Amino acid sequence: MKAGSDRIAVIGAGIVGVCIAHELRKRGRDVVLVDRDAPGNACSFGNSGAISEGSVVPLAMPGVLKSVPGMLCDPEGPLYLPPGYLPQALPWLARFALASRRTAALDAAARLAAVHRDALQLHLDLAREVGAPELILRRGHLYLYPDEAALAKDMAGWRLREQYGFRAERLDRGGILALEPGIAERYRVGMFLADHATVANPWRYVQAIFQHYLALGGAYRRAEVRGLAPDSSGWRIDCADAAAGDTAGQVVVAAGAWSRKLLDPLGVSLPLESQRGYHVQFEGGAEVSRTVVLADRKVFITPMETGLRVGGTVDIGGLSAAPNPRRSQALLRIALSAFPSLSGRRYSTWMGHRPCMPDSVPRIGPAPGRPGLWLAVGHGHLGLTDSAGTARSIAEGMLSGTPLN
Repeated sequence: MKAGSDRIAVIGAGIVGVCIAHELRKRGRDVVLVDRDAPGNACSFGNSGAISEGSVVPLAMPGVLKSVPGMLCDPEGPLYLPPGYLPQALPWLARFALASRRTAALDAAARLAAVHRDALQLHLDLAREVGAPELILRRGHLYLYPDEAALAKDMAGWRLREQYGFRAERLDRGGILALEPGIAERYRVGMFLADHATVANPWRYVQAIFQHYLALGGAYRRAEVRGLAPDSSGWRIDCADAAAGDTAGQVVVAAGAWSRKLLDPLGVSLPLESQRGYHVQFEGGAEVSRTVVLADRKVFITPMETGLRVGGTVDIGGLSAAPNPRRSQALLRIALSAFPSLSGRRYSTWMGHRPCMPDSVPRIGPAPGRPGLWLAVGHGHLGLTDSAGTARSIAEGMLSGTPLN
């Protein structure tokens, strides 16, 4: 890695880090992207591909604390907290409880709306620029409910979306079938957000952006960053394969759920926790033509270039525990009940770490009290949605000194 006070190091080569490196290089900056893994191989590989500007509803909403006992008791529920991890999770849960107060939740929604602003147009422009416009499917998102009572439980969230200009069309059974003829009889009520989109292959999208970044002259180094420290050149970057530290004038930490390992020793405290997301990927054709959300089960069904992806179930179990096969099996059963035609299809399973803040709002901008250190951390399940906007915020913040978010 070339040293220098003009160089910017972006740590983390997921969709967020790759977009930041690409945007900075487009603006003429000397950039190196650093990650221990190949670009796009973590959550950017296994996510559900949603571009969802309307996702302004934080996880911590008023009344959510009533679900905590269920989180502890139901290992196959939509959100599970293994009892053995409870002591480690308590600080995050305490902040989550505070974030669920009405005023805090409304504030989080406003901040999320600001982060999501222009997401779809930014991705349409970026996909064209990097030569992959076909990856953006502009077919909307369809949320499904068994009945009106199930929809009523989510109405606070739908009203919140409306406050920010995202109006859903309510559909009956006939309206659902007009969009997706293969939907199971269980689902009788739908909410359709026509102005949302889907990336049909998130991994290929990251690769296209990364290759364009390299073509612009951007640098990449595959190395594990073990630590950061301020020095006379800006920042020393200690990598596992280097006897002496490399340096950069400015550093952007976009290392997802692993960001705290770099930030905690610097006194930059973020209440970041990994929400471990799962998917089941079926080979062959897709049973749906757009993102379909089984809202009562918190499961996303997504048409991918490589088949049908069924994702959504989450557990809070830290960075080191092995994937929980019961979570994948629960997804499999939900998928087969919704689409019996999937029976007998070959499938694979995956688990990845979503970096989540208690209030669901990512931290984007300069690290307080640490000149030259920038944060792009905590995007949760919306890293793809917010990646291009985050890149714009970081780049404009560095150039102007006034970050957008």
